[in-house]
Amino acid sequence: MATIINGKETAGAVIAAVTEGVGSLERKTGVKPSLAVVIVGDDPASHTYVAAKSKMAKQCGFNSIQHSLPEGTSQDELEELVSQLNADPAVHGILVQLPLPKHLKSVPVIESISPGKDVDGLHTVNAGKIATGDLRTGLISCTPAGAMLLVKKIHGEDLSGLNAVVLGRSNLFGKPMALLLLAANATVIMAHSKTGDLASICRNADILVAAVGQPQMVKGDWVKPGATVIDVGINRVPAPGKCEGQSRLVGDVKYTEAAQVAGAITPVPGGVGPMTIAMLMANTLQAATRAS
Repeated sequence: MATIINGKETAGAVIAAVTEGVGSLERKTGVKPSLAVVIVGDDPASHTYVAAKSKMAKQCGFNSIQHSLPEGTSQDELEELVSQLNADPAVHGILVQLPLPKHLKSVPVIESISPGKDVDGLHTVNAGKIATGDLRTGLISCTPAGAMLLVKKIHGEDLSGLNAVVLGRSNLFGKPMALLLLAANATVIMAHSKTGDLASICRNADILVAAVGQPQMVKGDWVKPGATVIDVGINRVPAPGKCEGQSRLVGDVKYTEAAQVAGAITPVPGGVGPMTIAMLMANTLQAATRAS
């Protein structure tokens, strides 16, 4: 049976370090890190995520600022708010909650955020720094950064000699994750919906990262015995036996099968998920430290 990689525990350690760092920064410089979160519209899931981020920011000792904009907010109005936050020296991190309402374009909004305040790590300047191997002066996208911490918890800092397969090529996760693995000296294959014989490719992976958005797509016989499996998927599926209309969360990996074969595996929930907010807090502290 595989070792279960406890994301809640690792995230807790990150939050504890951030909280200590916030206190240290304030004592030394008088600077209190500040995170501004912008949300547009009334999407319940987005508001749940924003509430969790704001709560964690306060727990870490940040100034937590929330801008809740109406559904009908225009592109110009949203970008003007971002411009104001960019110009405010008391704001160290800016996060625009995605997805935006359909009439708004997210790319221009993300690109309008100052790279030094882009705590989500989505600006092309920060993405470009990862692509060129500069992991020290930019801000790394939160979910890949968190997933890498979990990988390193099992394998250490140097992944030399290990084969890694990343299922999924999104700008939000797949591409930066592959680059982070490459920077740690792993040999990396990026696989996706157009890749032939996915199962065979996955069976060669010492580190298998699944981020395809397909519930339980990765079966147990796709996993190399002893491999580390990082499941980034969050999918809701019907839950037989519960009340009508109830659902449960599952990942992109068929956990019960994969856990019998893998050496280590992240559960869903409780694996990569908690790491995302933790790394957001770490990025905000880093942004505030650089600005102080």
